[in-house]
Amino acid sequence: MLLKEGAVKRICCNKERLVKKNLLILVLLILSAGHIARSQEQDDYAIAIQYPVYSMYLVEGLFINPAYAGTREALSMSLSGRKRMLGFEGEYAMASFSLHAPLKKDRIALGLSVNQLSYGITDQTSIYSYYAFHIKTMKGRWSMGLKAGVDMVTNDYSGIVTNDPDHVFDVGQESHVMPNAGLGVYYNSEKIFAGVAVPALLTYKVDTSNLDYRMGMDISYYDILASAGGLITFSENFKLKPSMMIKYSLSSSLRLDLNANFIISDIIWLGVSWRTGESAVVGMIEVQITPQVKLGYSYDYSLGTLNSFIGGTHEVAMRFDLNRRVNSSSPRYF
Repeated sequence: MLLKEGAVKRICCNKERLVKKNLLILVLLILSAGHIARSQEQDDYAIAIQYPVYSMYLVEGLFINPAYAGTREALSMSLSGRKRMLGFEGEYAMASFSLHAPLKKDRIALGLSVNQLSYGITDQTSIYSYYAFHIKTMKGRWSMGLKAGVDMVTNDYSGIVTNDPDHVFDVGQESHVMPNAGLGVYYNSEKIFAGVAVPALLTYKVDTSNLDYRMGMDISYYDILASAGGLITFSENFKLKPSMMIKYSLSSSLRLDLNANFIISDIIWLGVSWRTGESAVVGMIEVQITPQVKLGYSYDYSLGTLNSFIGGTHEVAMRFDLNRRVNSSSPRYF
């Protein structure tokens, strides 16, 4: 018995060392990436690629962190939509689909996501594939993930209406295909989760002399997404799941989402969130229809100076967890 316990401890120690080694490699990749290629042209300006960040980010975890792939221990599919009501053409609208599942005894996971975004004269379609490697420990599981894909952006300048004709907008449509990649680290157990990710390692700038797009890796334009949360059980029928997400970039202000979900009988999830940056409060309700199916709705109300001009933002999300093999009688909290 003592020999068996000793062997288990040695295996766990080896896994811990492997986790630390892989984490170090990922950190070095992030730090070195920003110094590989950095534009020295002062006349260039950066292109901001929009990637999906939902109010119900815990339902769409794959878009926040590629290391989330396969952590639900099932074939997990999500459908989401988000629309900001502005009262005129060019309203912000987004729709997303994601799919991910574990392979090879849960050590490897693959995923796919498609996101369609429209705002103003811009349409953006993003298609990404995901790869994650999982290492189980005695207390939880570490995941390291990568994603790679393309962002296809189209600007329709013919949609701009001016009082006086301007030949600047006679170019019609302008389209660009921009490859990109991201990476992340994620940890979860039965009680807590935490993760950090860089969703876009490549940056794009426009050369104002000829309007050509130039690809580089400028760390000052990296967005870093960090998320964490836990589960507090008061009784079998009442639980609290606090969480937070931080979006940080050297070139923009910090954004913080503070979230609290009250879970009633593992069926009804009532949540409230406060967001800095754009200053908004969010109300959420999610229904665990079955242990494998969840439906959610959220409403964002702006608290900023433009709240009288900006209508609310509606968001709906549905997630399916198919072929659940573990804890199939109760929903997953992370």
